[in-house]
Amino acid sequence: MERKKILIITYYWPPAGGPGVQRWLKFAKYLPEFGWEPIIYTPENPSYPLLDESLLNDVPNDLKIVKTTIWEPYQLAEKLNKSNKKFKAGQFDVGKNQSWKSKLSIWVRGNFFIPDARVFWVKPSVKFLERYLKENKIDVVVTSGPPHSLHLIGLQLKKKLPALKWIADFRDPWTEISYYKHLKLTKNSDRKHRQLESEVFKNADITLATSYTDAENFRKNGANAVCITNGFDESDSSEKVKGQKGEKAEWQDGEIAKSQNCQIDNPKPLKPSNSKAHFTLSYIGVLEQLRNPENLWKALEELVQTNSDFAQHFSLKFAGRVDDKIVQSLNHSSLKEHILDLGYLSHEKAIEEMQTSDMLLITNFPSESSKGIIPGKIFEYLATGKQIISFGPDKADVSKILDDTHAGKHFNYEDFETIQSFILEKFELWKNGNLLENAQNIEQFSRRNLTQQLAEILD
Repeated sequence: MERKKILIITYYWPPAGGPGVQRWLKFAKYLPEFGWEPIIYTPENPSYPLLDESLLNDVPNDLKIVKTTIWEPYQLAEKLNKSNKKFKAGQFDVGKNQSWKSKLSIWVRGNFFIPDARVFWVKPSVKFLERYLKENKIDVVVTSGPPHSLHLIGLQLKKKLPALKWIADFRDPWTEISYYKHLKLTKNSDRKHRQLESEVFKNADITLATSYTDAENFRKNGANAVCITNGFDESDSSEKVKGQKGEKAEWQDGEIAKSQNCQIDNPKPLKPSNSKAHFTLSYIGVLEQLRNPENLWKALEELVQTNSDFAQHFSLKFAGRVDDKIVQSLNHSSLKEHILDLGYLSHEKAIEEMQTSDMLLITNFPSESSKGIIPGKIFEYLATGKQIISFGPDKADVSKILDDTHAGKHFNYEDFETIQSFILEKFELWKNGNLLENAQNIEQFSRRNLTQQLAEILD
């Protein structure tokens, strides 16, 4: 039987790095198993904040990729202010760390480029794709944001071709994202953002959310919303997982490829107090100021100052981009001698670092509006079986996942003593060889199973 065709409009595509690229890369990898042929539409000359050549290995050889050129102002912006490079990934200097250049850049970004600086790709893409859709039989079109300007491509195509089946995939919310309030919007700009978001919700046949709370919020705003979370890919790991009934399932494609081209920015060697084994807490990924768990650093600093046994064995590992202001703060603390900063690594190498850790750290924005954000990294954390320590707002979706899988504990940013108790408890288990990998019921988050859910919606 001939496969149906799905056109996926995405800004992020290999060699782009980071979590944003992986959702539709993995869907494209597994959709053919469920009767759907993916076609990718992506920019010819994008400006990515991170690169990861290893992700090219996941692109199917027979996948059709259509590209057109894009103009975006980031190169000019970076010449005016080096910190503007952060904006491409939705990061901002905040509070006392904001220079006048940062304040001006944020104001321009929020008020001149609505919804974002990739908006200049909308008009030429609509013109190109309207013709493409008339000449090629496409059953469903997907737009994936952020950048949310891509949803405007879907919106305009839907208005021109009313019979078009359109799915708007929100990897992150639009006006409900934590950094939205930092954009310094005028009333008119805020109104424009919300009007466009509303139009997308009301015109898309289906709106996909990556969290349970986001799907609920989207439905309240008029969207026909369904949640399909992000997940982990069995072929990325050599670990075992426990199935839905509790039995252990061997992963077939277990070997982790050794990446020959991982990018390491200024690796900083750990300076352990002795040569004994280390109890390693790792953060894998990008860590920005808005998700900085300051109370965790204070709790760890107090532990290394007051507990000689802990200080003798503890190490804090970073594999990814850590904001300069956070690095400077940690370098002025007693944790400095316990830190191993590997810089940005390829996806494959980052997974290796997860598996050689004892505990894994994940952070979310602290505001109540962010409780529905489920960082994609948590699913790869789950696949390792390691214990996870999470930070974010109370009653967050991440907390529900950790409780359901028995994979760790979620804290809010005000916690302190409970953080210390949790870490010390895990340290004592580690010291006695009893820190077991006991996550449960995680197969529901495998990329193949999630793709099957998507295919059922498409069908």
